[in-house]
Amino acid sequence: MLQLSDTGLQAVASIAARHGFSTEAVTAMLQAVQAGGGTMAQFSHPEFGGSGQWMSGGMLMLGDMFNHGLKARVDGLCHELATLAATRGDLWLSAPVFGGGSAWWPAELGQPAASGAQNQMRYAWFPQARRLALDSGGEVWIYDTLDHQIGGFSQQQGGSGGIAMSSQFGPVDLARLPVVMRGGVPVAPAPVPAPAPAFAPIAQIAQIAPMAPPAAMSTGSAGGEDILATIEKLGALLQRGLLTEQEFAAKKAELLARL
Repeated sequence: MLQLSDTGLQAVASIAARHGFSTEAVTAMLQAVQAGGGTMAQFSHPEFGGSGQWMSGGMLMLGDMFNHGLKARVDGLCHELATLAATRGDLWLSAPVFGGGSAWWPAELGQPAASGAQNQMRYAWFPQARRLALDSGGEVWIYDTLDHQIGGFSQQQGGSGGIAMSSQFGPVDLARLPVVMRGGVPVAPAPVPAPAPAFAPIAQIAQIAPMAPPAAMSTGSAGGEDILATIEKLGALLQRGLLTEQEFAAKKAELLARL
C-alpha cells in the first residue's frame, strides 16, 4: 500500500480538519481520486456512508443517499483532493501509477477521462477517441463507444463481477458496442448484410407468372379471357412490389393490343 510523504501527511491532516473527516478516511479518498485519474473516484468507507462514486462532472452517489449534508461534504472533499493530486507530485513516498497499475491500455489512446476497477476487471474510458478499454483476466478488450458519453461505472448486479455502465441514453449494453481490438490484435468489423432487392428480377417474375407465347393465344373469347387473367396476375405482382409501375404498364399495353 502506498505511503504518504511528510508533505502528503501534512496536506491530508489539513484537509481532514477542514472537512471534518479522519486522516485515514481522507487518505483512502485521495488514493481513490488518484486511481480515477483525478476525474472520478470509487470508494468504500464508513465515514462516507459506505460504498459510493464521485465524478468531477457533478455526479455523486453515496450509500447514505438521503444524507444531503454528507453529500456536500464528500463532494467538496473530492474536488479539493483532485486539485491537490493534479498540482502536487510529492504526496507519496513512491509515486502512484495512474489507473491503479501500469498503463495496460494501448499507448495511442492517451490518458483516460475515467478509470478504475471492479473485482477482477479494470476499465478506462477515452471520450476523445470514443474508446473503452477493459482488462478482464489479463486480456485487454477495446470497444468503440459510438455516441455514448459514459457517465457512471458500477458493479454489475447478480454476482457476475462485471461492470455496469450508463450514458445519456441510459444503461450501456456492452454486447452492443463494436470490439475494435482484443489482446492487442485489431478486430475486423462484422460484415454488413446486403439489402434485399426492391423487386424480383424479370426472370423470377417469368417463373411466378408464366405467359403463353403469342402464337398460342387466339383472338376468340377464350383468348381474351386468358389475356385478362394474365393482366390480373400482373396487377397482383404490382401490388406485392414484384413489378414496377413502368413494367406493369408496358406489359398491360402489350397484352391489350392482342385483344
